[in-house]
Amino acid sequence: MDRDCLSRVVSTWIWFASVLIGCAVWVPSAAAEVSADAVTAQHKTLVIATRDAPPFAIKTEDGWHGITIELVRHIADQSGIQLEFREMEIDEMLLAASRSEISAAAAALTITAEREQSVDFTHPFLTSGLGIAVAKSQSVSWISAVKALFSGPFIKAAGALLAVLTIVGVVVWLAERKHNEQFSVAPIKGVGAGVWWSAVTMTTVGYGDKAPKTLLGRIVGLIWMFASIIIISGFTAAIATSLTVEQLEQSITGIDDLYGEPVVSVKGSTSSIYLHEQFVRHEEVASVEEGLKLLADGKVIAMVYDLPILRYEINASFAHQLRVLPQTFLRQDYGIALPPNDPTRELLNQQILNLIDTDEWQQIKDRYLGVTK
Repeated sequence: MDRDCLSRVVSTWIWFASVLIGCAVWVPSAAAEVSADAVTAQHKTLVIATRDAPPFAIKTEDGWHGITIELVRHIADQSGIQLEFREMEIDEMLLAASRSEISAAAAALTITAEREQSVDFTHPFLTSGLGIAVAKSQSVSWISAVKALFSGPFIKAAGALLAVLTIVGVVVWLAERKHNEQFSVAPIKGVGAGVWWSAVTMTTVGYGDKAPKTLLGRIVGLIWMFASIIIISGFTAAIATSLTVEQLEQSITGIDDLYGEPVVSVKGSTSSIYLHEQFVRHEEVASVEEGLKLLADGKVIAMVYDLPILRYEINASFAHQLRVLPQTFLRQDYGIALPPNDPTRELLNQQILNLIDTDEWQQIKDRYLGVTK
C-alpha cells in the first residue's frame, strides 16, 4: 500500500514538472508571436515625414519620387505596409521622430553623431560625400583663362623674352652710342633706346625712328631680325601651351586647388561649414541652382556641395556646361531616421540590406544620379 502511494506521488510530480517545462517553452514563443503581431498592427500604415530635396525626395503633381522615396516604397511593398507622406522641414521631422509622432523621416538625411542622440537611424542606403562642380572644357571661365595666361610657362617665356630684348638693346647701344645720335651716350636713355629698337625690330613693326649706322650695329641688327622669327614662334607656342584645354581642365582637381579661388556653396550647408573649417574663402548662396548658375556664367570656378545633389542638378539643367569631379571628400552616409527603440528598425534594416546589392537599386541610382563611369 505504501508502495502504491509512493508511486502515485512520483507520477504526480513527473506530470507537474512536464506541465511546467511545456509552459516555459510555449509562453516565450507565444509572446513573440503576439509582439510581432502587435508591431505589424501598430505599423500597418507608416507615417513618413519628408521634404523636397532632389534627388532624394522630389515633390511633383503625381506625388513623391526620388531615391529615398523609391526605397521606402520598395520596403512597404515587400512588407505589405501602407505609406502616408507628410511634408516637414528637417528640424521639424527629426523632432517629430524623436517624439514618436511619425513612423520615419525619409529625405536627404545624413547620419551624424548629433542626430543619433535624439533619433535612431537605419543602415545607410547610400554612401557618398561632398563633391566639386566645375565648368566643362567647352565653357572654360574667363577666370581660368586669365589664371592660365599668368601661369608658370607664360611667365618664364615673357621673362626670357624681356631679358633677350635687354641684352640686344645693350649691345646695339654699345655699338652706336659714339657714332649715332639716336642712341644717347647716357646709359639709361641710351639703353632704353636700344631696347626700344630691339622690340620694334622683333615685332617687324619697324617705326624707322631709330636704326644702327655702324658696321657692328648693322651686323647685330641683321642677326636679330632672323633670330626674332624663331623667338616669336617660341613665345607664341608658350602662350598656346598655357591656354590649352587640358591645362585649363586640370586647374581644379581637388579641395587643395580652391584656396584663393572664387568658390561658391550653399549657405548653412555641411559643405559651407566644411569650407569654413578648412579656411577656404567662398561665396554663399541660397540654393544649389543659384550656385550652379554662377558657375555656368563663369563668375566662379567651382561649387562645393553634396555630390549626389550636384550630379542630379547638373544632369537636369547644366549637362552641357558643367561636370562633377570624380573625387569626393568628407564621407556622408544617408539613412532613414526612426523614433528611438522603434520595433520596425530591424525590419527596415533587413529590407535595405536585401535591396542595395541588387540591379534594381543600381538602376534607381542611375535614374536619379546619372550613370557613373
